[in-house]
Amino acid sequence: MLAVDSLVYVIASVVDVQRVVLIDRFLADSDAVPIRDLQANDVRYLISGLVESVAFAATAVMFLIWLFQARANAEILSPWPHRHAKPWLIFGWVVPIVNFVFPKQIVDDIWTSSKPGAVEESAHFTTARRSGLVWAWWLAWLVTGLLATVGRRTYANAEEMPAIRNAAVFDIVGNVLSIATAALAIAIVMTITRFQEDRREAAAWGWMHAA
Repeated sequence: MLAVDSLVYVIASVVDVQRVVLIDRFLADSDAVPIRDLQANDVRYLISGLVESVAFAATAVMFLIWLFQARANAEILSPWPHRHAKPWLIFGWVVPIVNFVFPKQIVDDIWTSSKPGAVEESAHFTTARRSGLVWAWWLAWLVTGLLATVGRRTYANAEEMPAIRNAAVFDIVGNVLSIATAALAIAIVMTITRFQEDRREAAAWGWMHAA
């Protein structure tokens, strides 16, 4: 779903680029662009925005399902209590203030408890060495969220052609960052899953030999 979401952002960016080109042509010579072309682009822009919202919602649901499964596996793999209770796997994303901190801490704890030897080296989640990949993903997520908020306000206040053009450019920048964030999230999902699979296989191998 993260890959699908990224593809949707690519398509939306193409629509945004078309929008910028059409507006530039219109501003240079209003007779050079038929009104029907502008109207058609408006329709594509609205449809792409709707598809973006649906894809994002579906991706969020799938990511949360994976997060719960990874957390359940992590609790079996490590004896240390995680810093946040399971309800925060959902509420941590939406509760103001804590949503700047809790989701990263939750992923950090899952990463640490899943990585072979990480907990034993640090003796506790709070002192465990943090993953650079998780840091990169979280910073990208925060910046993308900030740009999305500003972008929505920019588009809502855009009435003249230059302002609409600027809003489309802002969308393109936001889409690029969203794709980068999704790529980092994919890397985290794959890495934590590999950690857990490796430890499961190692444990199964140990039980077989013990038997």
